[in-house]
Amino acid sequence: MITRVEGAYLGAVRAFQNPMLDLLHKRHAPLVVSLLSLVFTAERPSVPVADAHTEVADALDQLRAAGHGDDLPVGSARDLCRQWADAGWLVRHVLDDDVEVYRLSAHAVGALEVAGRAGGTRARVSQSRVRTVLEAVERLALDADPDVMVRIARLDTEVRRLQQEIARLERTGQVDEVDDEELLEEAETVVHLVRELPADFARVAESIKAMQRDVVTALRQDARPTGEVLREYLRRGEQVMDATPEGRAFGGALRLLGDPQRLDELATQLETVLRHRFAARLPSAQRADLRELVRRIEQGLDQVFAAQREASYVITAQVRNHDPLRDRQVDDLLRDVMTGMQAWLPGSRRGQAVAPLRRLPVADVEHLRRTPDDLRPPQAPDALSQWDDDGDVSDSDARAWGGPRYADLDAHLVEFAAGSPRVDLAAAFGAAPVELRRPVDLLGLLEIAHQRGMTESDEVVFVDAVRPDGTRRRFAFGAATTRTREEGA
Repeated sequence: MITRVEGAYLGAVRAFQNPMLDLLHKRHAPLVVSLLSLVFTAERPSVPVADAHTEVADALDQLRAAGHGDDLPVGSARDLCRQWADAGWLVRHVLDDDVEVYRLSAHAVGALEVAGRAGGTRARVSQSRVRTVLEAVERLALDADPDVMVRIARLDTEVRRLQQEIARLERTGQVDEVDDEELLEEAETVVHLVRELPADFARVAESIKAMQRDVVTALRQDARPTGEVLREYLRRGEQVMDATPEGRAFGGALRLLGDPQRLDELATQLETVLRHRFAARLPSAQRADLRELVRRIEQGLDQVFAAQREASYVITAQVRNHDPLRDRQVDDLLRDVMTGMQAWLPGSRRGQAVAPLRRLPVADVEHLRRTPDDLRPPQAPDALSQWDDDGDVSDSDARAWGGPRYADLDAHLVEFAAGSPRVDLAAAFGAAPVELRRPVDLLGLLEIAHQRGMTESDEVVFVDAVRPDGTRRRFAFGAATTRTREEGA
């Protein structure tokens, strides 16, 4: 039976096996944290591999020149970056243009966030933090309580409180100002939460990539029929965001963050905060965190969506291009070849001849077709139906349903311009006779305008086109003008 002390010790051992704590526990942790924070920033979350090696090498040279050579690890910048990637602090990724880049892993982002908090201002037990906790607990209790009457009572209380506040503002016309110290406390709480967002987004993206690797590995080892594998894994690839706890949690957060209007409102609110006089007392790093909040959210969303698209593409491509049974047979064959080589090499000599394979092994097939399929169909196809071409179509009807009448449209533009150097297309089309106001004639009019040089504006105009059978259809396009024939000649 494990004692409490042993259980606590084993739990701590497992915790320190996490790459984030492992990074902070290393001897050269200050160097790793400083270099990663310099190379990877919020403005540059991914860095080409060659550029990262060059920047790390330059930083190491500067530290050696400053007299810190004894505290630096042995090895080149390339070796250090590879060690960091093997340790799980960097992730190598190939972009669409075949450029290989480094990204910080979620563990590295978390380690940098912990180091930044430890080296900066520490969060205090303040009114703002306590109120945040109380409001979160209140919201949790409200969402967890299924009692309808309790929820109605709470909402009635909140409505009465808000109505009293509105009445007080209408009566006095004054807003109670909040003390600058309290505003500073609230800003520090917001900054503390903001700095945790990059690590949260990175963990979601890495959980999706881990699920992708698990699916591909399981797919390669699956011995079920290909059709069954296709159905299951294609469905799993389409629902990749719901396959991990982090992905499901992110889906809930996305309902709040995915609205562009909400992000615009957030940006406006942050501008209001930064214009206040208390914002001048915030450290420059905290002001930068607040100013970059919206952009960090957008970058985090892009990172997660990119991981989702890549996982869906990889899983789908694996299923479509690989047969699990065939891949498994190839793996078994290669394994047999390696086993045979390992058994033959110890007793062989240099230059020893290898007996060739003069006869292929007999395939173990349970059943072979005895007769080929009959290539002839069981019965002749049905006879083609007779085409009734007795009906006469007049030339006028055929012309009415034909293409644009370019010559007539050109003449109408010249007549409608009445000597003006430019003509409005919407007005010209609306003034045309009925036989020139077909939908296809609108297309022809736009073609003529494009050839002569068309000037468009942001205004949207509407025109009514008339088909040869009398039906009407309304079209909308950007307002545009074009030159007349006389000016273009």
